[in-house]
Amino acid sequence: MLALQLIIKQWDKSERTAAHILQRANSPNCFAIKFPPAFYFMNKAILIDQHDGNLRHKEIKAEQLTCGKIKLDRFELDVENSKLGYFDKLNPDNTAKILGSLNKQSIQCKYSHRYSVFEGDFYYWLYEEVTLNAIYIDEFNEHTFINNQPTLIFKDLKDS
Repeated sequence: MLALQLIIKQWDKSERTAAHILQRANSPNCFAIKFPPAFYFMNKAILIDQHDGNLRHKEIKAEQLTCGKIKLDRFELDVENSKLGYFDKLNPDNTAKILGSLNKQSIQCKYSHRYSVFEGDFYYWLYEEVTLNAIYIDEFNEHTFINNQPTLIFKDLKDS
């Protein structure tokens, strides 16, 4: 089974101080899996566990594509070939860059971005750092991501 964990850290413009940056850096990049909010996708072939930021709920939906692939936010998972891809927003041909294979290794992919939000009659910037932990597991263990450090770590921080 492919296990995926998404962690979304959010902050606004007032939380860009050195103390806030340190606090975010010291917050966990993996958690134990709990049902709910974790759920199964594609007839229990994929487990998805999402941990939201504290400002706005951001539901990331899995979309089944052709050829045994799924799209999850900026990520493309080739389920049949156990490969993880990433859609770089600056890539003009809109194809996923293959980050690596999930066979016998776990991958952690992280990106940051910002977007404007209209709330309470005004606009403000909302900043996010999204982390995806991905691993193939033979059997469910709620501590999968805590017990397995990523073999490959990818960071795309161009949007920040």
